[in-house]
Amino acid sequence: MPTTQQLQDFTQQVRRDILRMVHAVNSGHPGGSLGCAEFISCLYQEIMEYSTEFDMDAKNEDVFFLSNGHISPVFYSVLSRSGFFAVEELATFRKLDSRLQGHPTTHEHLPGVRIASGSLGQGMSVAIGTAEAKKLNNDTKIVYTLHGDGELQEGQIWEAAMYASAKKVDNLISTIDVNEKQIDGTTDDVLAMGSLKAKFEAFGWDVLEVKEGNDIEAILAGVSEAKSRTGKGKPVCILLYTEMGNGVDFMMNTHAWHGKAPNDEQLALALDQNPATLGDY
Repeated sequence: MPTTQQLQDFTQQVRRDILRMVHAVNSGHPGGSLGCAEFISCLYQEIMEYSTEFDMDAKNEDVFFLSNGHISPVFYSVLSRSGFFAVEELATFRKLDSRLQGHPTTHEHLPGVRIASGSLGQGMSVAIGTAEAKKLNNDTKIVYTLHGDGELQEGQIWEAAMYASAKKVDNLISTIDVNEKQIDGTTDDVLAMGSLKAKFEAFGWDVLEVKEGNDIEAILAGVSEAKSRTGKGKPVCILLYTEMGNGVDFMMNTHAWHGKAPNDEQLALALDQNPATLGDY
């Protein structure tokens, strides 16, 4: 079991990977990737039970679906550094014939990727089907999803949320990255959604909040609490309050870095704030 410091070191290297990947091709989504680096690192390094001998059936394994697929840089980095494929392959991000496209896809057969998630709003539906299949197979493992808060403006999310509670899909934990920003501005400016906690509770979910969504110990405690609430007749929602661009001072407190790559000077500044801990690819 990794220590908090080891998880922090892992996350810091993941931030470096994200920055270098999007800079190399002048394309990608660093903001949300940086904001979720701690969460996805904790998920794969500490929380989930899985095998790196990747099998789409995932029998007796926890399963994760990245619904907001545009934050693929953090997903690819964590998958590679967790043993699913060689870290060196990160250098092919968004290049022709690469398995690491801008949004995760399945026809490249990249280990760890179970669905194509370029179009927002679909991950919860797929996760519910997987969770129900696990129940039918007497598989007691958990299905996890991650969504952006802006993604919740998609209607399919709420159809899925309604179904999950009605059918008592209680082996599902869906985490919402609440950074209150999306590509065109704040979520309140684009399409205010009111209280997400009240909404999910009204849809019949068990909801908990992690106010310090970039703090590793808070994440571990929050997910542990969420796991304790599974199997009790309700799907579980974690509202994870994060900072877009976390770990890079000039990328924080703005939506500007949702889908913009740093130039050479900006990359150097960002990397200076995140020294290598595990070695670059």
